[in-house]
Amino acid sequence: VQLVESGGGLVQPGGSLRLSCAASGFIFSNSVMRWYRQAPGKEREWVATIDSASTSTNYIDSVKGRFTISRDNVKNTVFLQMNRLKPEDTAVYYCYKALGFWGQGTLVTVSS
Repeated sequence: VQLVESGGGLVQPGGSLRLSCAASGFIFSNSVMRWYRQAPGKEREWVATIDSASTSTNYIDSVKGRFTISRDNVKNTVFLQMNRLKPEDTAVYYCYKALGFWGQGTLVTVSS
């Protein structure tokens, strides 16, 4: 199993970023996928989940209405569209697959 995140960077408050997680080594189209994040000095927290067929999504309350999780089962990729970003969204964002598979993370910094 391999999960490779990309798309992080520095953005001003109110800006947008789109994170990607390219997956390989398992049957992606059968797998529920999640995004987590870990802010400096804090524990890792769950951010969003999408089911295998994109019929159901869930979000932590703090990102509802601003973030959107989606997936492309042809390209084996899961996305996190992040809009109206806030400084408190600053964190390393991780892609996660069940049974303990994590990507290496991508850093998102929201600052003016």
